[in-house]
Amino acid sequence: MKKFLTLCVLGAAALSATAQQTVQGAGLWDNWSAGVVAGATFPAKNGDFTDDLGLTYGAEISKQITPIWGMGLQLMAGHHVTNSANLFDAVTLSAMGRVNLHNLFLGYQGQPRNFEVDLTFGMGYGRNFYPNPKGDNGYILAKGGFNFNWNLGETKAWTVSVRPALVVSQEDLATNQTNLMKLGNAALELTAGVVYHFKNQNNGKNYMTLVRAYDQNEVDGLNAKINDLRAQVDNNKKVIAAKDDQVKQLQNQLNDCRNQKPAVQKETIVSNKKSLEQTITFGQGKSTVDASQLPNVERVATFLKHHPNATVSIKGYASPEGSAEVNARIAAARAEAVKGILINKYHISASRIKAEGQGVGNMFSENDWNRVSICTIEDAE
Repeated sequence: MKKFLTLCVLGAAALSATAQQTVQGAGLWDNWSAGVVAGATFPAKNGDFTDDLGLTYGAEISKQITPIWGMGLQLMAGHHVTNSANLFDAVTLSAMGRVNLHNLFLGYQGQPRNFEVDLTFGMGYGRNFYPNPKGDNGYILAKGGFNFNWNLGETKAWTVSVRPALVVSQEDLATNQTNLMKLGNAALELTAGVVYHFKNQNNGKNYMTLVRAYDQNEVDGLNAKINDLRAQVDNNKKVIAAKDDQVKQLQNQLNDCRNQKPAVQKETIVSNKKSLEQTITFGQGKSTVDASQLPNVERVATFLKHHPNATVSIKGYASPEGSAEVNARIAAARAEAVKGILINKYHISASRIKAEGQGVGNMFSENDWNRVSICTIEDAE
């Protein structure tokens, strides 16, 4: 009994030391399990193995308090193989403690290992019905041993175990006879068990999981940083919204420019003649009039139709890229392209049109703007 009490004291001290470990799934209703066990018992000393061999079986319910420590209740029944005439020769109810040696010495990894060893110990009450069927042989018992556990499956919900143990009768309550830890009053028990671990409410697992413990100052600092980042995000959203509005305004302005009708051509009065200019632009290296420029040619043709005395002078220009010979040829071709449209499409008399190339133009600072044909219309008053 003294050895057993010493073991309980040491177990309580270790429990208080390890209870500080931060785990998830260690609430009151977490880490419960239930199982069944069955096996055989035989005297540890001074017994006949054949005559005194007994079968034992029962059920248990237990709770894992920490990854190292657990406790539970075990209800067992048994009978002799040869001499018994009763359904049960003995019934015991024990309160059992359990120490997971792997987690104690190697540390908990966040889930059960595939194979683990438990040290078990406990005390209980028993009553014998053999050979006296009235069952007035009540006694206190002590029990200690090992559980060799195989945790099955990915979820580790099921455990199969082999359990050797030593069971010692402590006191015969009928005769008040005390037998403290004597092997002559002990039995060896070898059982196998199957245990199901219920799912925990906190973490949804069938076992405890590790949780990192945070310092409150660290948590407060992180919350402050999060709030600062949120403020920055909100401010960036406002800036982005303002930029989006600016983009929309610029897009509207661009659309207005694209839809704007061509500006009225420059008009100058020289003595008794009215002079009008119309510009037709060309792509680089091209001398054909693009469809987007046809309205400009049509304005020239319309004016000439409404003013029979008017004439037009078309001067073609090129940008400075390329050789002078090529630029001269392209400039002349651009003037002739406009002239051809006026004659062939709008039936303007060739005698009213003068077309000539001017080589490289220098009217504008941008080279691209100098790829043009400039139509100058003169109408006598």
